[in-house]
Amino acid sequence: MPLSSDQILQFLKSVHPYDAMPEAAQEVLSRRIEAWRLAQDMVVYDLGDRLKGLFLIFEGAVEIRDENGEVLSQLRQRNSFGERGLMLDGIAVTSARTSEDTTLLVVPPDVFHDLIATQHCVARFFDRARKTQASGNELALTRAKTLMSTSPLTCRPDDPVQQAAQVMRDNHVSSLCVLDKDGGLVGIVTIRDLSGKVLAEGRPSDTIVGDIMTADPVTLTPNAIGSDLLHLMMERRIGHVPIVEGGRLAGIVTQTDLTAFQAISSAELVAEISRCGNAEEIAKVTARIPRLLVQLVAGGSRHEVVTRLITDIADTATRRLLVLAEEKLGPPPVPYLWLACGSQGRQEQTGVSDQDNCLFLDDEVRPEDRTGYFADLARFVSDGLNTCGYVYCPGEMMATNPRWCQPVAVWKSYFDGWIAKPNPEAQMLSSVMFDLRPIGGDKSLFQDLQGETLKAASENSIFVAHMISNSLKHTPPLNLLRGLATIRSGENKNTLDLKHNGVVPVVDLARIYALRGQIGEVNTRARLEEARERGQLSLSGAGDLLDAYDLIAETRLLHQANLVKHGSAPDNFLQPSSLSDFERSHLRDAFVVVKTMQSAVGHGRGMLS
Repeated sequence: MPLSSDQILQFLKSVHPYDAMPEAAQEVLSRRIEAWRLAQDMVVYDLGDRLKGLFLIFEGAVEIRDENGEVLSQLRQRNSFGERGLMLDGIAVTSARTSEDTTLLVVPPDVFHDLIATQHCVARFFDRARKTQASGNELALTRAKTLMSTSPLTCRPDDPVQQAAQVMRDNHVSSLCVLDKDGGLVGIVTIRDLSGKVLAEGRPSDTIVGDIMTADPVTLTPNAIGSDLLHLMMERRIGHVPIVEGGRLAGIVTQTDLTAFQAISSAELVAEISRCGNAEEIAKVTARIPRLLVQLVAGGSRHEVVTRLITDIADTATRRLLVLAEEKLGPPPVPYLWLACGSQGRQEQTGVSDQDNCLFLDDEVRPEDRTGYFADLARFVSDGLNTCGYVYCPGEMMATNPRWCQPVAVWKSYFDGWIAKPNPEAQMLSSVMFDLRPIGGDKSLFQDLQGETLKAASENSIFVAHMISNSLKHTPPLNLLRGLATIRSGENKNTLDLKHNGVVPVVDLARIYALRGQIGEVNTRARLEEARERGQLSLSGAGDLLDAYDLIAETRLLHQANLVKHGSAPDNFLQPSSLSDFERSHLRDAFVVVKTMQSAVGHGRGMLS
């Protein structure tokens, strides 16, 4: 059965960047899209073909290969492809083939180029996609120290093979590094050695490891790149490469490590979540987010790309839980909208995230449905998010709090009251609520309110002044001489808080620019870029602040990725001593830029000259 334009429209509303387009533009686009149904292993296009359009996967899977026939990516639902060729000369620079029965939505070339020209969100999305693709193969850019297991299991040459086999079995590994009494690497023994040299040859179980191991195995250093490892494994036909630094064993990389690294993608996690039947199944998928963070950072992805992809997973988990809630509770009695605020609302989630959310209900909702059906729905989704690692908000900024599960009219009264009387609580709540972003449900419940609230807030000079004052409470970690100032006491003593004293001051500044300029964007970098385009920020001031924000945010992600690589949970607390003098100097300069911008805003100057 062919897809209807309504089915296509509903799908577009769940896919970025089309979800950010005006509804009228979405409806027009849905009628201009073609739907292709292709069986498994069918060619979508070959290298050098003239492209029929931009392809968006409605369901199924597609394999993309480069000019050498190497697999570039495995794409699934909501992934698009073909834009690189379309944005050049319309000729395919890759080949694409279905890897299962697939339905594709095809945006004709003229429609695609019209979207780029008329829809800012679409133009920005595909410009970023090209920049990300330009970074090249992630494995080729990733160091062995990122890929390796840092605690490889070892044995001695004189250990019996039976003992070595037991260690492998009990720890579910396929090799042991063999060390001499001084800790030097002298060999490696694998399951293949045990089967081929002990069982196959009928040797006794007390045969020593030294008699069957591969002596003096080939090794690489932690700074070797992923392609070095892959090529070595292919050339030598081996599946394990010890990593040695300064003559000492530092780790080991296996073929399984390489496969797992390449297999993790945000698209794959999103696809898996969309098929999960309960929160526990979703949690098994979201547990792989830290590894995805490591992969994206190691692959050179920009911070706004990394956080966007990680947030997409949270959005998908939320929407899946909403579907499961409706399956359990039945259809909602009135339309509703689930919204995220905080870092999820801004699409800036990292490896450390709690949940901040709320529910907008149609004004026709009955009190018993608000405290019954919708309270149950909120509890189901929030409990599910907590199970998935998005822990409950300590300040109860969640839809489970009756205060944040209200009809639209009540929400409007909230905003009107906060703007009219900007007391400290109102300032705090406004800061949170100005970052609201619809996740699932009827978006029309919020669309008009957002514009009206921004207009009313920007026109109230007293409210704006209070918001500016509130935004300056988080300051960069600088001392009187503008050196780095670390936390003085507590469990995080002598560290820099890269969240509250790092990215948050920039987040707060961007929110002020958005408030003053009635900018609808909620993402911090997008707000700063829009403020520059509108002349709220000078080109030099905006450039400095964007560069400073990029450095701070990327330092934060790199810190979190390093913690994950070493088996620790990611956090926001960085030891300055872990940075080089060069890195510390540049980070300090970034904080100075933010401090200078705060001072300008605090004195009412902005950065307009």
